[in-house]
Amino acid sequence: MFRFFRRNKQEPQPLDALPATPIEQPVAQPVPVAPTEQPVAPAISPQAPSSVVNKTVSAAPPAVDVETAREEREQTAKVEQSLQRTRRGFFSQISELFAADEITPSLWDDLQDLLVLGDCGVDTTNFVLDALEKSVTRDRIKRASTAKALLKDVLVQVLDAPLKTHRPPWLSGTLPQPYVMMVVGVNGVGKTTTIAKLTRYFQRLGNRVLLGAADTFRAAAIDQLQIWADRAGAPLIRHEPNSDPGAVVFDAVSAALNGHEDILIIDTAGRLHNKTNLMEELKKLRRVAEKQLPGAPHDVLLVIDATTGQNGLQQAKIFTEAVDVSGVVLTKLDGTAKGGIAFAIARDLGLPIRFIGTGEKLDDLAEFNSRHFVDALIA
Repeated sequence: MFRFFRRNKQEPQPLDALPATPIEQPVAQPVPVAPTEQPVAPAISPQAPSSVVNKTVSAAPPAVDVETAREEREQTAKVEQSLQRTRRGFFSQISELFAADEITPSLWDDLQDLLVLGDCGVDTTNFVLDALEKSVTRDRIKRASTAKALLKDVLVQVLDAPLKTHRPPWLSGTLPQPYVMMVVGVNGVGKTTTIAKLTRYFQRLGNRVLLGAADTFRAAAIDQLQIWADRAGAPLIRHEPNSDPGAVVFDAVSAALNGHEDILIIDTAGRLHNKTNLMEELKKLRRVAEKQLPGAPHDVLLVIDATTGQNGLQQAKIFTEAVDVSGVVLTKLDGTAKGGIAFAIARDLGLPIRFIGTGEKLDDLAEFNSRHFVDALIA
């Protein structure tokens, strides 16, 4: 296979000892708020309450019942189905590399090329290969099937590493009320649809969700979000097209405070990440939210089209510098995406993948599980 580059053989960065058994993913703790009817869009008051209510959630994991187990199986099946086309690409060839009984000298170079071609990036590929070779040598592993299991463990650890500093906020034990989320991303990545899916996700956990349409520049963006809000049964704070998006954020935060909403999700314009003035506008929206509610936004989710590959990684870098992105939602993995961008985002930027889109329907959003994702990619 054609060599794209030669790997740096310097001592790899330290990696925790690889477990012999699969790593369990933390399960998101639902915010136990009793389901209530979705209200009509609350009246906007120019004055927001000065106090912020914290909602206490139980730190103990919920009891696993039949319904929970069924939903988890369905979610896993959706992830596997959405990754079918991705799995048939470069990652299927990775599986084939380990089909032989013994590890061959050419395996490492071929694996190197496939990881790069699969959008893992050079730095992440070097890290994974060095860690894998070190483990194989240390444990005197001869069988390719055992090395394949170790590769999957290394990839899971790469995806899990950002959780040490970016744990899902809903696992923290308490959530500010309202909990404010900003959703950012360039046009065409599926941002508006993702907001609708997030709305349904939090509603299923028993939360009252309010939406803010701060994408006032793109034609029909407000109407598109209104359609999704109606489908989800969530109120929407909106202004006229081409109005000041900062005013929308101000009114949305005020409405969330006065209406005692649990979650406020703010849509933003599809920022061209190489346009400085547009990124400055995003920074302004963040300042408006924080002035209204100290600590807001509590989460900034970046939506990335997985088919964009390394360009998506560059987008993530710019957005993180501008608005301190706290998590990523990967969309369009059911298309022509190579899948490796998830590892590059986690390793190079230290950002966790929070959710992945599994389709076009309102319920087609899955909590990201590193083990399920890797198992689905490398069958």
